[in-house]
Amino acid sequence: MERPGDSRKTLDLVGEDLMYLNRIINELDFGEDVRFEPTRLSAKFQKEAAEVNSSSGFKRGIRVGHRKPKLALVFADLGVDPYQILMATVGTALQEIGYTIEVFSSEDGPAHTVWQHIGAPVSTIEIKDHCRNSVDWLKWGREWVGWGGQYRTLISIFFPLTVAVSFAAMMEPFKSLPLVWTIHEDRLATHLNQYTVNGTVEILNDWKKSFSRATVVVFPNYALPMMYSKFDTGNYLVVPGSPTEAWEADSLMSFNQEQVYAKMGFAADDFVIAVVGSQFMYKGLWLEQALILQALKPLLTEILPDDKSDFGFKIIILTGDSTGNYTKAVEAISTSLDYPKGIVKHVDRNASVDDALRTANLVIYGSFLEEESFPDILIKSMCYEKLIIAPNLSMIKKYVDDRVNGYLFPKEDIKVLTAIISQVVSRGKLSPLAHNVASIGKETAKNLKSMEAVEGYASLLENILKLPSEVAVPKSASEIPSKYKNEWRWNILKMIPDAKYRSRNTSLKDRSDQPRGTWEDVYRSSRRADHMKNDLHERDDGELERTGQPLCIYEPYLGEGSWPFLHHKPLYRGIGLASRGRRRGTDDVDASSRLSLLSNPYYRDALGEFGAFFAIANRVDRVHKNAWIGFQSWRATARKKVLSKTAEKALLKAIETGEHGDTFYFWVRLDSDPRNPMNKDFWSFCDAVNAGNCRSAFSDAFKRMYGIKQDWDSLPPMPMDGDTWSVMHSWSLPTRSFLEYVMFARMFVDALDAQMYEEHHRSGHCYLSLNKDKHCYSRVLELLINVWAYHSARHMVYIDPETGKMQEQHGLQNRRGHMWLKFFSLRTLKSMDEELAEEADSEKTKRHWLWPKTGEIFWQGVYEKEREEKKKMRAEKKRKSKEKVDRIKNRNSKHMKPIDKYVKPPPEEMSKITTTTNSSTTDVARR
Repeated sequence: MERPGDSRKTLDLVGEDLMYLNRIINELDFGEDVRFEPTRLSAKFQKEAAEVNSSSGFKRGIRVGHRKPKLALVFADLGVDPYQILMATVGTALQEIGYTIEVFSSEDGPAHTVWQHIGAPVSTIEIKDHCRNSVDWLKWGREWVGWGGQYRTLISIFFPLTVAVSFAAMMEPFKSLPLVWTIHEDRLATHLNQYTVNGTVEILNDWKKSFSRATVVVFPNYALPMMYSKFDTGNYLVVPGSPTEAWEADSLMSFNQEQVYAKMGFAADDFVIAVVGSQFMYKGLWLEQALILQALKPLLTEILPDDKSDFGFKIIILTGDSTGNYTKAVEAISTSLDYPKGIVKHVDRNASVDDALRTANLVIYGSFLEEESFPDILIKSMCYEKLIIAPNLSMIKKYVDDRVNGYLFPKEDIKVLTAIISQVVSRGKLSPLAHNVASIGKETAKNLKSMEAVEGYASLLENILKLPSEVAVPKSASEIPSKYKNEWRWNILKMIPDAKYRSRNTSLKDRSDQPRGTWEDVYRSSRRADHMKNDLHERDDGELERTGQPLCIYEPYLGEGSWPFLHHKPLYRGIGLASRGRRRGTDDVDASSRLSLLSNPYYRDALGEFGAFFAIANRVDRVHKNAWIGFQSWRATARKKVLSKTAEKALLKAIETGEHGDTFYFWVRLDSDPRNPMNKDFWSFCDAVNAGNCRSAFSDAFKRMYGIKQDWDSLPPMPMDGDTWSVMHSWSLPTRSFLEYVMFARMFVDALDAQMYEEHHRSGHCYLSLNKDKHCYSRVLELLINVWAYHSARHMVYIDPETGKMQEQHGLQNRRGHMWLKFFSLRTLKSMDEELAEEADSEKTKRHWLWPKTGEIFWQGVYEKEREEKKKMRAEKKRKSKEKVDRIKNRNSKHMKPIDKYVKPPPEEMSKITTTTNSSTTDVARR
């Protein structure tokens, strides 16, 4: 940055001879310390790669990889703009190396056709409830939520889609999913100071949270991350490359060129040289431009004709801004070099860059700063078909071939620039060779950096994606075919009529003209409405309405992100796995208050929705009073696998009539699960989603649970008989059967935890996943109820969630000879449960033991202890009562002392008293 006082020093120096500057040019600071380096992010990637490659002691899993990784691309809208071209180019290349893509947008647009042509399905997100949206971002598993669009509509749109997605991604259960933001504009950065001055601290804090939530924030150049440095939490990354410059140049070339000359104050036949430079203002910049002006000085005497009145010559210094002293510095330098007044002109780069470049005949890059990527202003100059002359810096030599698509000169020898000028300019015109070089340069710039952008995004995915075991690893960035990365997808414009001018600012609805108030007003109004809704929302009558119905279906959820998928009908009841993030104003069950185990984040994550079963079963009569119980995952609602009204009526009718007896009803089936495209059998699917170790984990837990010898390697058979199984915790069964299942599940989970807890709790690794995974147990437990229902001889009936049609699966007659009834009978499970309860009740062990924490502890000794305790309590109460009575008796038996002694009156007074008394008595008798 230019330091205070530098401009005054500049004014003092320019009056001296500038010839000596060539001798000391290598000794001066040209701003090499101005750099952006994502050190923290790079270190994070290296650390994670080292952890994956390290050989620690835990058992490793294997990758089955029978489906492709899915990516979600999220846009504010589908207008035609450079960002759509960039993402279409990147998306096509990613599909080629093994990814599948789905596109989301808050509103439709002409680019919808582009994504359809590419083969990516497009969905419109409905934004409601103040920045909440009804999209199940977990649909992409542990892969990738996606990257949000640029914040270009931040100021002009009321809660743009990107903001809504950001808020949703900061809520559970989406907080841990990878998220990438791409930012291509500086609008928000330019408003940061305004927010600070206005005191809108809440807005700034919300944006900081949004930026920090992103796994990576991607910028297309190295200037933008510095502009947004206030929000940097170490997750910034630059992936250079964007078709923006070529797009804008192509769009502006159609406008009247004469008007541009008039606007700049030039004549159409003037010969104009534009001197451009780095986006950064640093202390050596004025010196570099002074050297350039010195090199151009021969044009005044050698190239220009003697009669200067017939020929206009202009030099534009396109850098800095118009608010500082830079204009005065440029004037002082040109005067010192004896330039006639009016030839050298300083122009604000931020305000007039396109107009200045369009009027120029050639463009000189007058900055010797070794930047990290090819300057965007040179790309735009080349796209305007301007001849460029630049120093032979490494980042410029990479793309500019000297005398082919541009000219290069050594920064150490400024005289070479003078020689080049004399070759390409003759009597105020560019030579034919120069025109040819400029034409080739235009073709080069049209697709410049497309390879870097495509490979950059592909490499980013390689670093941040932790793919589950059933997902195949895509090819590396280096394996992308050349035709998919050497040029932008300009051909998509041909798919859209008049797409050339159908940009967000021209043909779409101009949302910036709509009267929505300031951003601060919108922010305050939304917050106020949200608080009022939460404070005044009354409790519903669901609890009363559920009393007389035969079934209650519980919907487990964790966090506000799942709220849009929960039902508000009496048949359903929410169960929040954590107190924080529960719906307000409803009678949802607080699972953590019913089972303290779920207050532990480790087990809340490891068990997932399975923890709701334990919470409801714990003293079930206090919360559930229905004969049947059901559960439905909120993700089933998101994937439109939820029971329709018709299916609900069919289920209730079957329950009331007892059509199938003790039955396990389910409505989300395994053979249609997106994780199972190859329709694998039960155990093969379980292995696929658990790093190939499901059978091993289940077998070890089963042996530990039943005390079976270690050399026993059998598994409960789950035959592939043409029928299907249940997934996603969406089922119903009698309450008494549910309690029996929980009895079995508690023991199984305890055995599973015993073999995995130590390593998983210490390192985050478990052998049911290829990466660190806090939801270690959840995928095995998702399928557990199938094993119990099949081998405990329950009817298993699939309900079509749309039509309500029922079809029995794995008929009991066909199961004969396959069921392990002795392991799953109620008598066996109850006996095992009592043994564990006796052990937990009699021994105060210090070892890690999960079972006592998953529910109630009951065995015969407990009842006996309770009776003995009641006897003691009654005896103690009787003793205390007797002591109280005794105290009262003792108190009453003691005589009170008289206050004074009684004195008997004399005999004569006694006779008077007696006579008076008798007389009064006679009178009373007469009356």
